[in-house]
Amino acid sequence: MQRAILWIILVLFGALTVAALLEHGYMGIIGPHFESLAGGQVFADLVIALLIILVWLWRDAKQRGRNPWPWTLITLVMGSFGPLLYLVTSKNRE
Repeated sequence: MQRAILWIILVLFGALTVAALLEHGYMGIIGPHFESLAGGQVFADLVIALLIILVWLWRDAKQRGRNPWPWTLITLVMGSFGPLLYLVTSKNRE
């Protein structure tokens, strides 16, 4: 059940991301975060949250004998897609 919910989130978030990229492009998504203090705060919050998740992901991957680098790189380039993909591909998670 939990994996199904993660897949639904991944698919819906992926569709939203594709739509945003098609309509605004990569800089259209990133750019507004550097135009105001409020946008910068949202961006900083996202970075902090993803760094906390990466610390957990790294430790969890090492504990489970998985290579944490692919998920780290995906997270650094594509944000939440890294942790979501890590979770849906993880064994023994139901």
